Amino acid sequence: MDGMSVEKGKKNKLSGGIWRRFLDGKPEYLVRHYWWAYLWPWGVWFFDHQPIINAILFGQYRKLSHRALRDCMKDRPPGRFLQLTCAYGSLTPSLLEVMDDELYLMDVADIQLTATRNKLVDTEKKRLLCTRMNAESLAYGDDLFATVLIFFLLHELPPDARERSLSEAIRILRPGGRFVITEYGTCPKKHLLWRFWPTRIVLQRLEPFLDSFWQVDLTAMLDEHARRQGKMIRQVDEFHCFSGFYRVCTFELLE
Repeated sequence: MDGMSVEKGKKNKLSGGIWRRFLDGKPEYLVRHYWWAYLWPWGVWFFDHQPIINAILFGQYRKLSHRALRDCMKDRPPGRFLQLTCAYGSLTPSLLEVMDDELYLMDVADIQLTATRNKLVDTEKKRLLCTRMNAESLAYGDDLFATVLIFFLLHELPPDARERSLSEAIRILRPGGRFVITEYGTCPKKHLLWRFWPTRIVLQRLEPFLDSFWQVDLTAMLDEHARRQGKMIRQVDEFHCFSGFYRVCTFELLE
């Protein structure tokens, strides 16, 4: 074996050793690809600052989070509200500010749940019900929630995990309930960020499952999973920003 191969082997071994330290029952794809952003304490500290988050979303964080809040809260159906996985930034505190009841929050990583709770005052902490849980296999009962919010999760899941997570979200959503998803838009081949190949390469490098998500017909996928469970879902609103690079989709589970 030549010197270059030996050195490469050492680097791969070291890299593998780092991400494996964060497994602890978490999905391997999450730990392997995102340990540095979601599980490493220094990474969590760095990324959970508003200027950083806004830069990652090309200045669109406030617009997207405000729209998601509006779509969740306007004529909100009565019943339990679930934020399905944590999100960096002010989303959870903003939700609790406009709600007077409890907010359910689940995430597979304890460090993310702790970071979210640390943003809240004591009165808000009492109304936040945190649970460590995998979105692919939720321990909640059927038809338990009236509102489910997913904020920039689906593009970080490989296709099979994405399918299972959406199926579980529909299972726990009651008839008449609302499903709000904030995500990337469809494949943006005409967008400047796509056409500028260095940006596209960086995005695809940092987000290894984004390409597969760009090819997904989200409405059709949700409709298929709903029908498998004897339910019907319809899209009632869709908001686009940044020339369609991002979107907020609102669905309703028919009674």
